[in-house]
Amino acid sequence: MRIAVVALGKIGLPLAVQYARSGHEVIGVDVNATTVDLVNEAREPFPGEAHLQEYLEELVPTGRLRATTDYAEAIPGADAVVLVVPLFVDTESRPDFGWMDAATRSLAEHLTAETLVSYETTLPVGTTRGRWKPMIEQISGLREGTDFHLVFSPERVLTGRVFQDLRRYPKLVGGLDGAGTRAGIAFYEEVLDFDERPDLDRPNGVWDMGSAEAAEMAKLAETTYRDVNIGLANQFAVYADKAGIDVERVIRACNSQPYSHIHQPGIAVGGHCIPVYPRLYLSTDPDATIVRTARAFNADMPAYVVSRMVEVLGDLSGSRVVVLGAAYRGGVKETAFSGVFATVDALHARGAEVLVHDPMFSDAELGAFGWEPYHLGEPVDAAIIQADHAEYRELVPGDLPGVRLLFDGRRVTDPALWAGTPRMVVGAPA
Repeated sequence: MRIAVVALGKIGLPLAVQYARSGHEVIGVDVNATTVDLVNEAREPFPGEAHLQEYLEELVPTGRLRATTDYAEAIPGADAVVLVVPLFVDTESRPDFGWMDAATRSLAEHLTAETLVSYETTLPVGTTRGRWKPMIEQISGLREGTDFHLVFSPERVLTGRVFQDLRRYPKLVGGLDGAGTRAGIAFYEEVLDFDERPDLDRPNGVWDMGSAEAAEMAKLAETTYRDVNIGLANQFAVYADKAGIDVERVIRACNSQPYSHIHQPGIAVGGHCIPVYPRLYLSTDPDATIVRTARAFNADMPAYVVSRMVEVLGDLSGSRVVVLGAAYRGGVKETAFSGVFATVDALHARGAEVLVHDPMFSDAELGAFGWEPYHLGEPVDAAIIQADHAEYRELVPGDLPGVRLLFDGRRVTDPALWAGTPRMVVGAPA
């Protein structure tokens, strides 16, 4: 097959590589000329994705994978077009389709008959049928179901381990009719391989969701569940703080039987998915009060952590406080919806002098966010661990000279190493 992948980001590029490694001719299209040039030079545009560099070196010289900024080069004659363009959302839970609309228009202008179009970007329920179908039909002059097929098939992978997750998780596909769904299933069965999963009630592989709407909701539901679960865990943790209980011991006890799956509380919920997709869900189901409450509770956790520090240290005005971790999670060089932003804001609101440290970011990169970079070994009054980087697991008071309080927002440090220095966590007596 000849396959076009639109948007060569942290999901799109590995998908393009996967398809090419399955024996197909793949051309990726991206508006970023630098990204396109790096791919064509067989150089990964971003670090941290397992096996990506070696696969690029394997594929690009053979001509099975290439990139362009020109939709007119990528789309005409393609057997399948897969879109992984970012969708944004504002604080009012309103999706911003700007980038996706632009990509869809460019795709439609060059679409030819007998093409399967698959959206993998997470969408509000009804978007594939109600937004993309009429837009593509109007611009292309082609008719969905007759001239081309349109499906939704959500990506279900984590950056850093995309190739592993593609094999691990069932691929969900839903079309606008039976023929479209069958075309989508046939495509993904051709380009993906799956691990055996004895834990599933049906064989791992490409799963028919029956409709695009069901596939859209499945991705929103599985991610919203995590946000709501974390919100519940955080609420338990806040109560445990008041009651003088270690919530981690409580959660471990609850999860010892098979009907309880309480997640871990913490200072923040970040990333492209968990804090965003509940808002997409709310955009079509505004009466989902449980979802809204959990999202608000999780968003307030950085301010809660800072308030607990104030209870111990008193006024933070003039205090040097370092936030350890700009990334939204450990080992990933990405700040999307990271808790660092709200944590820094909450500290500034208390009058603190705020510094930021992250082993994955240079001083210049931290400075570009407007933060003062911090280096381990420099004097500081207090510290907050915001990201669970492996480097912080062996942290000791000597790494933070003068520190009067460490608030470990991820429970990654060893309490024994902090004997004699105040250390706090979410959901445990101070």
